[in-house]
Order: sequence, then C-alpha cells, then structure tokens
Amino acid sequence: MIAALIDGKKIADEIKAEVRESSEQFRAVRGIIPGLAFVLVGDNPASQSYVRMKGKACEEMGFHSVTERLPADSSEKSILDLISRFNKDTRLHGILVQLPLPKQINEEKIITAIDYRKDVDGFHPVNVGRLVLGQKCLRPCTPAGIQELLVRSGHDPAGKHVVIVGRSNIVGKPVLNILLQKQQGANAVVTIAHTGAGDLSRYTLQADILIAAMGNPGCITGLMIKPGAVVIDVGSNRIPDPVAKSGYRFTGDVDFPSAVKVAGAITPVPGGVGPMTIAMLMKNTLEAAMTLYQ
Repeated sequence: MIAALIDGKKIADEIKAEVRESSEQFRAVRGIIPGLAFVLVGDNPASQSYVRMKGKACEEMGFHSVTERLPADSSEKSILDLISRFNKDTRLHGILVQLPLPKQINEEKIITAIDYRKDVDGFHPVNVGRLVLGQKCLRPCTPAGIQELLVRSGHDPAGKHVVIVGRSNIVGKPVLNILLQKQQGANAVVTIAHTGAGDLSRYTLQADILIAAMGNPGCITGLMIKPGAVVIDVGSNRIPDPVAKSGYRFTGDVDFPSAVKVAGAITPVPGGVGPMTIAMLMKNTLEAAMTLYQ
C-alpha cells in the first residue's frame, strides 16, 4: 500500500481563491481593503523568507501590506511603540510580529501588546482563551490549516482518535483545542504525546490521525504508524544536502519513505502544511477587517 498524498498547495489555493472573492465583495460594499503589517526584527534568513512569502500572498489577494524591518539590537520599547502605532492605524487590520525575536525582547510582552482584534497569528491571550472555550476568535494559522487539510481532503476528524506529537503553543496545544471542540470539522478524541512519554510508539500506533509537530527531522517512522492512518507532517526542518544547489533541503518530522508505505494518506514536505499556514493568514486578515468594521 502506498499512501495517498494530501496536496496542501492545491487546498491552499482553493482557500486563497475564496478569500480573494470575499475580499473583493467586501471592498465593493464597504470600500475597505484588508491591510496587514509585518514586523521583522533582525536578519534571520528563515524569518526573512517567511515574511517575503507572506507579503507576496498579500499582493496576490490585493491586500494592503507594510513591512517594518528593525535591527537585531532593537529595544523592546521601539517594537512596542511600533505596535502601538499599528494598533491605531485604521488601514491595518492585522499585525504579525515574526517570531522568534532576539533574546533581549520579551515575546510574551510583544504578543500581548497587539490589539487582539488584529492578532492574525492567534497568539494573544484573549484569542487563546476563546479558542479553548470554543468561541469565535482569530485562530492560529497552522493549526487552523491542519483542520482545513483534514476536512477538505475527506478525512473528517469527528469520532477519530487524533494523536498529536508535540505540545508547543504554536501548533500542538492549539490543534488539540480546535479538534476536540464539539463543532463541525472537529469532535475528535485527542491525545497529546511528547518527549516525556518515553516510547512514543505506544501512542502513535493508536492514532487514526497522527499529527507530527516536534521539529525533529524524521523521528516518526513507518513502524510507529498504524496501517491506514492519516499522517499530517507539520515539520519543516532545514538540513544540509551537498547535492542541492542551495546546500540544504527541507524535511519533515516524519520519515516519509517508510511512512508512505504504511499510512493511508500523508502530507508531503514541502507542499503539505506549509502553504496552508499562509492561506489561513490571509483568511484571518480578511476576517479581522470584516470584524473591525461590522
């Protein structure tokens, strides 16, 4: 058996087309163009690449966007002042501070300073609390994208045992809170496993849907997957590759060659979860704009 590939790029393109259409209708009725501000601190190559991709997506959507690039030695106050300005700017409906931030900056303080109504990353405590309670909120992009991947590829999580390997505030915990809600596209039985579990296979082999989000290249092998399970690989690890022109390549947290022979369906890396994150960011930006001007 060879697993079916879940094409994240195709599904992301569907979502972006829906967002573009809704955005054009919103602009025609209200005269408002959704706006998104990016804050990039330092010169981390990965962060620079992510912001470029997100900015390009804004162009494709016809959104207004601005990018503020600050040096790595910027003070916390300078970033807070910038956020305060963006909070008040009526042309901007979303604010995204690219993480990670330099060590001298308190990330929690920065995230909390963003107006929760413009928190398109879904990291503000107000949005996190509403997510836990199952209330309407701006949801973290990658976890929301995972739900869309499952539903739109025909793998409704309702009643399924979902095992998430990884407990980060960015992916693991939000996915848990999205998929366990008694709501359409969710209503799953959810287990979180992590490095403290010892033998992870005790949990992964029980999964109808396995979500790998540890940031550990290839640590989930085919022997750890229940035959026929759906595997969502959130990992995006840059590893050296002397054959590649760039000198590196991206790989997931799942050992794809062994997993593809066991799973029923699987996301590739790249081309799986990654494109969904940007698509959901665009969706959040439009939602923020529509909410601010109801």
